[in-house]
Amino acid sequence: MKFPGKRKQRHYFPVSERGRIPFDTFPQSPRRVYVAGIDQLIVDIEARVDDTYLQLIGIKKGQSVILDEGKAVTIYNDLKNKRLITGEYAGGAVCNTLHNYSVLSDDKSVAFGTISKNISVGDNAFNYICNTNMHVDLTYLQPVDGPIGRAMCFITPDGERTFGIAKGMMNELEAEFIDADIINNAAALLITTYVLRDETSPIFKATLKAVRLAKTHHVPVVLSLGTSDLVRAKQDFLKKFIAEFVTVLAMNDDEAFALSDENDPLLCLNTLLEIADFCLLTVGERGLYLGGYVDKPHARETTELIISKSIPAYNQYEFSRPMKKADCVEKAVKIYSHINPYLGGPGAIRSTNGAGDGALAALLHDMSANVYHRICVSNSPKHGASFLTYSSISQICKYANRVSYEIISRNSPRLTSGLPEKEDGLEESYWER
Repeated sequence: MKFPGKRKQRHYFPVSERGRIPFDTFPQSPRRVYVAGIDQLIVDIEARVDDTYLQLIGIKKGQSVILDEGKAVTIYNDLKNKRLITGEYAGGAVCNTLHNYSVLSDDKSVAFGTISKNISVGDNAFNYICNTNMHVDLTYLQPVDGPIGRAMCFITPDGERTFGIAKGMMNELEAEFIDADIINNAAALLITTYVLRDETSPIFKATLKAVRLAKTHHVPVVLSLGTSDLVRAKQDFLKKFIAEFVTVLAMNDDEAFALSDENDPLLCLNTLLEIADFCLLTVGERGLYLGGYVDKPHARETTELIISKSIPAYNQYEFSRPMKKADCVEKAVKIYSHINPYLGGPGAIRSTNGAGDGALAALLHDMSANVYHRICVSNSPKHGASFLTYSSISQICKYANRVSYEIISRNSPRLTSGLPEKEDGLEESYWER
């Protein structure tokens, strides 16, 4: 995909078709297109330990616990002294997604959050910055006196993972550090349920300010659900919040089941589309699903095999581009698409961490591409209605699926480079359905 970033790779548009604009004469956007996100900045620290070490520090194997600052510092220093740390990586669901978006688009994204005011070479904040794509704009972060969040992952010889979380200053983002102009002009605003966990925290109030600005200026709000336990604990609040502010929901199957009280992916989407306009649902080894709305006159039937599951002929209109339900003038039709893992998934999977964030980055890239194209070629027939994306949900499934595969195969939640320039099996019209 050639825009919004200045890509070096060959683009996928069928430029041989009549009436298409040669890309070398493609008009440039009068303003830069980007996505923004709010996150609890956190560094993931991996350490290889044995069961005895977990007993020594008083953490039950397989659990995730919150550590007070003093204990966290003591454990971290001990791990370093014993050379048990195998890696420190920039983390956070939103910032992982922004990083991957900037890698895919080769263009700007903006992060809001907190970071240590005083940064030293080799410390957690330094490692965070070093492991974040240069196109992710960190200049709007709030400087704070204190450490950023740290998630220590203790990996025992049997592969079991145990987590100790030190919150640091990650929840101290003040509302005054939310730049209104950045939010108002973004292609999308990305948040996660983690920033909504504590309604008394500064970051909760800052997030409310941001989503209200986004709603006022018709900027799509994209919500990534957290763990299923958090979703279940705040189910009523989240349903009201989504109905009022959220355009796009992104989640895995456990989170979707917790929010919808359904146990089937398609039925989950059918239920959640009553409070959101568009949904991305990853289901592990079963691939991913997309669900949304399209106005009946703009519905495009698939040329693929019609499939019935819990919803009969669910993929009938998967060649359609999604719209907000409120923008459907004649009749809002629910549309769905599903795809199995790319190439059946990697041969060996050590971790699925970040696969959903990668899929969401692909979706955000397509959404921002739609904004870019609408600005540059406003009279294009592709903008005859208020579509949310540039591509059909069928094509977005392919893109999101491919990015998820890349994440899993690299065993890292963050891409270090874009997708290969050309692959067997990708038709020239990859982006045109």
